[in-house]
Amino acid sequence: MTLDSTDLRILHLLQRDGRISNHEMAEKVALSPSACLRRLRLLESEGIITGYRAMLNAEKLGVELEAIVHVSLRQDVEDWHETFIKKVQLWPEVVTAYVITGASNYVLRVQARNIKHFSDFIVNQLNRTAGVTDIRSEIVLQKIKEQETLLDLVVRK
Repeated sequence: MTLDSTDLRILHLLQRDGRISNHEMAEKVALSPSACLRRLRLLESEGIITGYRAMLNAEKLGVELEAIVHVSLRQDVEDWHETFIKKVQLWPEVVTAYVITGASNYVLRVQARNIKHFSDFIVNQLNRTAGVTDIRSEIVLQKIKEQETLLDLVVRK
């Protein structure tokens, strides 16, 4: 699907306010409400819009610690990669996980209520996973940027 300027405006509005009404969005992009809704449904069916969610304040929910954790695994353990991926899916502390190149196999973004909770996760969950050979953690002291929009990358081709 090729995105035109109207599609990009719709996406921009939704990223700023996912609860915007179709009527208000239609006014802002100069379409009728029915035409705007058709475009929105097409963006959803094409998989460009993958869902809607509420953004939560971790600190107000009692989640005070965030860490970046590098994990290396022994690769001679049978099904090491698949087993680790299955474990990661079960851990609510892991909010983002990447397979990476470089010195470690994975990078995890981990959130925990406090240092005790984080330590318990590292010692009793991650460290006890078969094949784990190295764990390196960096505690996030301050978040200075969190970009939730991809549109700047698309528009600046």
